[in-house]
Amino acid sequence: MSLEFLSDEWFAKVKEIRDGAGDVETPAALADLVINITVSGDGGDKEMALVGGMIEEGHHADAPTTMILPADLAKRIFIEGDQSAGMQGFMSGQIRIEGDMSKLMALQTAQPSADQVALMKQIQEVTA
Repeated sequence: MSLEFLSDEWFAKVKEIRDGAGDVETPAALADLVINITVSGDGGDKEMALVGGMIEEGHHADAPTTMILPADLAKRIFIEGDQSAGMQGFMSGQIRIEGDMSKLMALQTAQPSADQVALMKQIQEVTA
């Protein structure tokens, strides 16, 4: 069963997977990190947040940084784990940053834990 990336059903399934995983080990660099993400697409903007290395639906009021990017690029970065796509998107102007840009450095340097890798694999498997 594949669900459309960023659809309400997809967010619900991601939450179900995340909740089912229990306590997921997170690298120290990501543990307290909160970044809002606005994904632009044909159906309008979708808001999500990266909280402690985990994707959540909606923005967080206390996030010091917001990343704005197109849906195809968001999928490559956050679902497929393509870090080079993030750098290319930033350099080409497809990614805009509002707020504290230094918070993004943690994303660049942190290596996901084995728990996070397993969780992302499950999310990849349900994402169309």
